[in-house]
Amino acid sequence: MFRGLNSINMDEKGRITIPSRYRDLIDEHAEGACVVTIDTEQRCLLLYPQPAWEEIEKKLENLPSFNAASRRIQRLLIGHATEIEMDRNGRILLPPLLREYASLDKLVMLVGQGKKFEIWGESQWNMARDGWLADDLGDEDNLPEQLKDLSL
Repeated sequence: MFRGLNSINMDEKGRITIPSRYRDLIDEHAEGACVVTIDTEQRCLLLYPQPAWEEIEKKLENLPSFNAASRRIQRLLIGHATEIEMDRNGRILLPPLLREYASLDKLVMLVGQGKKFEIWGESQWNMARDGWLADDLGDEDNLPEQLKDLSL
Protein backbone atom coordinates (compact mmCIF):
# COMPACT_ATOMS: atom_id res chain seq x y z
CA MET A 1 0.00 0.00 0.00
CA PHE A 2 2.56 2.64 1.12
CA ARG A 3 6.03 2.59 -0.42
CA GLY A 4 8.81 4.98 -1.25
CA LEU A 5 10.67 7.90 0.31
CA ASN A 6 9.22 11.38 0.50
CA SER A 7 11.06 14.46 1.72
CA ILE A 8 8.52 16.78 3.35
CA ASN A 9 8.64 20.16 5.05
CA MET A 10 7.04 20.42 8.47
CA ASP A 11 5.51 23.81 9.26
CA GLU A 12 5.99 25.74 12.50
CA LYS A 13 2.81 24.22 13.96
CA GLY A 14 4.11 20.67 13.45
CA ARG A 15 1.99 19.82 10.41
CA ILE A 16 3.15 17.75 7.48
CA THR A 17 1.34 17.29 4.19
CA ILE A 18 0.77 13.72 3.10
CA PRO A 19 1.76 13.35 -0.57
CA SER A 20 -1.29 13.35 -2.82
CA ARG A 21 -0.67 9.81 -4.11
CA TYR A 22 -1.36 8.47 -0.58
CA ARG A 23 -4.29 10.67 0.41
CA ASP A 24 -6.94 8.73 -1.52
CA LEU A 25 -5.75 5.47 0.06
CA ILE A 26 -5.98 6.95 3.55
CA ASP A 27 -9.42 8.39 2.80
CA GLU A 28 -10.62 5.14 1.26
CA HIS A 29 -9.39 2.88 4.07
CA ALA A 30 -9.71 5.19 7.06
CA GLU A 31 -11.74 8.28 6.09
CA GLY A 32 -8.66 10.37 6.94
CA ALA A 33 -8.30 8.92 10.45
CA CYS A 34 -4.77 7.91 11.45
CA VAL A 35 -2.83 6.93 14.54
CA VAL A 36 0.74 7.99 15.19
CA THR A 37 2.98 6.41 17.83
CA ILE A 38 6.67 5.93 18.53
CA ASP A 39 8.95 3.24 17.19
CA THR A 40 10.46 1.40 20.15
CA GLU A 41 13.73 0.52 18.37
CA GLN A 42 14.55 3.72 16.45
CA ARG A 43 13.90 7.41 17.11
CA CYS A 44 11.16 7.76 14.53
CA LEU A 45 7.37 7.77 14.49
CA LEU A 46 4.98 5.22 13.04
CA LEU A 47 1.89 6.45 11.19
CA TYR A 48 -0.97 4.03 10.54
CA PRO A 49 -4.39 4.41 8.96
CA GLN A 50 -6.69 3.87 11.94
CA PRO A 51 -8.07 0.44 10.86
CA ALA A 52 -4.53 -0.94 10.45
CA TRP A 53 -3.59 0.40 13.88
CA GLU A 54 -6.69 -1.14 15.50
CA GLU A 55 -5.58 -4.61 14.34
CA ILE A 56 -2.17 -4.09 15.94
CA GLU A 57 -3.66 -2.62 19.11
CA LYS A 58 -5.87 -5.70 19.59
CA LYS A 59 -2.81 -7.93 19.35
CA LEU A 60 -0.90 -5.74 21.80
CA GLU A 61 -3.79 -5.75 24.27
CA ASN A 62 -3.84 -9.57 24.18
CA LEU A 63 -0.21 -9.90 25.21
CA PRO A 64 0.30 -11.29 28.74
CA SER A 65 0.22 -8.41 31.22
CA PHE A 66 2.50 -10.18 33.71
CA ASN A 67 5.32 -10.42 31.17
CA ALA A 68 7.75 -7.49 31.54
CA ALA A 69 8.62 -7.32 27.82
CA SER A 70 4.93 -7.33 26.86
CA ARG A 71 4.12 -4.56 29.34
CA ARG A 72 7.06 -2.49 28.03
CA ILE A 73 5.79 -2.72 24.45
CA GLN A 74 2.18 -2.02 25.51
CA ARG A 75 3.19 1.02 27.54
CA LEU A 76 5.35 2.46 24.79
CA LEU A 77 3.22 1.76 21.72
CA ILE A 78 -0.30 2.13 23.10
CA GLY A 79 0.72 4.79 25.61
CA HIS A 80 2.14 7.05 22.89
CA ALA A 81 -0.58 6.27 20.33
CA THR A 82 -2.40 9.43 19.30
CA GLU A 83 -5.39 9.67 16.99
CA ILE A 84 -5.00 12.32 14.32
CA GLU A 85 -7.12 13.42 11.37
CA MET A 86 -5.94 14.34 7.92
CA ASP A 87 -7.49 17.71 7.01
CA ARG A 88 -8.97 18.55 3.60
CA ASN A 89 -5.55 19.78 2.45
CA GLY A 90 -3.93 16.43 3.29
CA ARG A 91 -2.14 17.73 6.39
CA ILE A 92 -1.70 15.99 9.71
CA LEU A 93 -0.60 17.60 12.96
CA LEU A 94 2.12 15.69 14.79
CA PRO A 95 1.89 16.10 18.59
CA PRO A 96 4.77 18.04 20.22
CA LEU A 97 5.85 15.18 22.52
CA LEU A 98 6.11 12.80 19.59
CA ARG A 99 7.97 15.36 17.46
CA GLU A 100 10.41 15.77 20.34
CA TYR A 101 10.90 12.00 20.71
CA ALA A 102 11.81 11.66 17.02
CA SER A 103 13.86 14.91 16.96
CA LEU A 104 11.76 16.20 14.09
CA ASP A 105 12.68 19.55 12.62
CA LYS A 106 11.70 21.37 9.46
CA LEU A 107 12.77 18.58 7.07
CA VAL A 108 11.25 15.14 7.60
CA MET A 109 11.27 11.89 5.67
CA LEU A 110 8.06 9.96 5.17
CA VAL A 111 9.09 6.36 4.52
CA GLY A 112 6.49 3.95 3.16
CA GLN A 113 6.53 0.56 4.90
CA GLY A 114 3.56 -1.25 3.42
CA LYS A 115 0.67 -0.78 5.87
CA LYS A 116 2.30 2.15 7.65
CA PHE A 117 4.71 5.04 7.30
CA GLU A 118 7.78 5.84 9.33
CA ILE A 119 8.38 9.53 9.98
CA TRP A 120 12.04 10.49 10.47
CA GLY A 121 13.99 13.68 10.86
CA GLU A 122 15.93 13.99 7.61
CA SER A 123 19.38 13.91 9.22
CA GLN A 124 18.42 10.97 11.48
CA TRP A 125 17.13 9.09 8.43
CA ASN A 126 20.33 9.71 6.48
CA MET A 127 22.52 8.53 9.38
CA ALA A 128 20.40 5.42 9.99
CA ARG A 129 20.27 4.52 6.29
CA ASP A 130 24.04 4.93 5.95
CA GLY A 131 24.52 2.66 8.98
CA TRP A 132 22.22 -0.01 7.55
CA LEU A 133 24.01 0.11 4.21
CA ALA A 134 27.37 -0.26 5.96
CA ASP A 135 26.19 -3.18 8.12
CA ASP A 136 27.57 -6.54 7.23
CA LEU A 137 24.72 -8.98 7.63
CA GLY A 138 27.33 -11.61 8.34
CA ASP A 139 26.39 -15.19 8.78
CA GLU A 140 23.39 -16.44 6.85
CA ASP A 141 22.28 -18.23 10.02
CA ASN A 142 21.16 -14.86 11.43
CA LEU A 143 18.71 -14.26 8.58
CA PRO A 144 15.05 -15.19 9.02
CA GLU A 145 14.07 -18.22 6.95
CA GLN A 146 11.74 -16.09 4.81
CA LEU A 147 14.67 -13.92 3.68
CA LYS A 148 16.81 -16.89 2.73
CA ASP A 149 14.27 -17.89 0.07
CA LEU A 150 13.56 -14.35 -1.19
CA SER A 151 14.67 -13.60 -4.71
CA LEU A 152 14.76 -10.00 -5.93
